[in-house]
Amino acid sequence: MGRKRRGVMSEHLKIEAAKELGIYDTVQQEGWGGITAKDAGNIVKRALQIAERAMANQER
Repeated sequence: MGRKRRGVMSEHLKIEAAKELGIYDTVQQEGWGGITAKDAGNIVKRALQIAERAMANQER
């Protein structure tokens, strides 16, 4: 009776961050479960940077 986790980050944003970090090949071959915890953390950090930059551009 487990619940399906709903992701907060869009798939597009995760893919963009993974490509920038050079780990998208691993994602394509093994899925998101194939990346390390460290890489997952780096994706989150990079996604936050991308989102912050987008928000700053909207304010202008």
